[in-house]
Amino acid sequence: MLDIRIIRDNPQTVQERLKLRGGNHWKLIDDVLACDEKRRAAETEKQQLQSQRKQIAKSIGMAKGKGEDTSAAEVEARTINAKIDELDAEVEATSLKQNELLLHIPNITHEACPAGEDETANPVVREWGTKPELTEPKDHVVLALQHKLIDWDDATRIAGSGFAVYRGLGARLERALINFLLDTQSQNGYEEVNVPHLVKRECMEGTGQLPKFEDDMYGTDRGEDGQNNLFLAPTAEVPVTNLYRDTLLAESQLPVKMVAYTPCFRREAGSAGRDNKGIIRMHQFDKVELVQIVHPDHGFEMLEQLTGHAESILQKLGLHYRTIELCTGDIGFSSAKTYDIEVWAPGHGKYLEVSSCSCFTEYQARRMKLRFKDAEGKNRFPHTLNGSGTALPRLYVALLEQCQQPDGSIRIPAALVPYFGADRIG
Repeated sequence: MLDIRIIRDNPQTVQERLKLRGGNHWKLIDDVLACDEKRRAAETEKQQLQSQRKQIAKSIGMAKGKGEDTSAAEVEARTINAKIDELDAEVEATSLKQNELLLHIPNITHEACPAGEDETANPVVREWGTKPELTEPKDHVVLALQHKLIDWDDATRIAGSGFAVYRGLGARLERALINFLLDTQSQNGYEEVNVPHLVKRECMEGTGQLPKFEDDMYGTDRGEDGQNNLFLAPTAEVPVTNLYRDTLLAESQLPVKMVAYTPCFRREAGSAGRDNKGIIRMHQFDKVELVQIVHPDHGFEMLEQLTGHAESILQKLGLHYRTIELCTGDIGFSSAKTYDIEVWAPGHGKYLEVSSCSCFTEYQARRMKLRFKDAEGKNRFPHTLNGSGTALPRLYVALLEQCQQPDGSIRIPAALVPYFGADRIG
């Protein structure tokens, strides 16, 4: 969440920066300030009453020592105690309200973030490779059915639409890709971690999925208040980043670099009408995620490194892609700066997002109470970063479609052959 001190000291600047995102989040700043003023006033009055109570207690003690009547002073002390209790309740209530408001306010974007209303304003930063020259390329659905790699009917019978069953060589290809991704990022200096696929509500709040995106999530363990207390992880970003929630790190422990494979679960609420063909958009999909926790002086520098690590996957596989930077109107809720990596899918005739790499500055760390102690002994919030390294379904799609051959077979990239055990399918 945003630092209340920044909001307090520069409210108009914060509002103007939030307006660049579009929407009405900027209007919450006035509510936060009103709440903050009320809370601080109550705390000031409480401190004054506590000082007054201390003086009365001292005078009562002295009076009793002299045998004097203290009943009036004791009544006054009880009145002050009752008022302090009222102020305690007011401080707690306003603090909760202020925190709830802050949870609904997105991060401030980087000053150099391109301004724009939607994805049409996202500039292309770079491209790698060239589009393969294919005559009437088939899409991945045709190729998967032709080689019996994926069965959608089986998945629908088991779980409904939006799922897939990988079979035979199709399942082996998925497993080969997962192992290749993990090994590559381990070589890039990431510690491999294996995390739970269920996460607590506070973990979802910590990385910014809640409260904004709850309708897109699969929740369970509903409490008496009607809220879901556990969620199927929508991305490994949530459990992996939260490994360090409520933690105080030493500066020497930074940077922390982790990689994890997990299945991911999303309802994709409101996605009707989008391209749901095949495995491009599913309720359950595999993903390898990169997470970094770094010194705040190096957050955006490390974002460039992390993005390069994600891009290296496509380069090793020889797949044409482009990298774009998200504009202020398209960037994610918690992010300050984001690069999307889009891989070319010739069967669909368009680019597909296969990775989103972001620097969240202190935003997630504040929500998670993740801090580090710097060289001067001061507790500070680090920057958190994450990126898909990569999402499997669209990587799978691009591989099938870019590597299809005139004879109908599918060439397996050389870097993947040791994992797959063959150089082609078909």
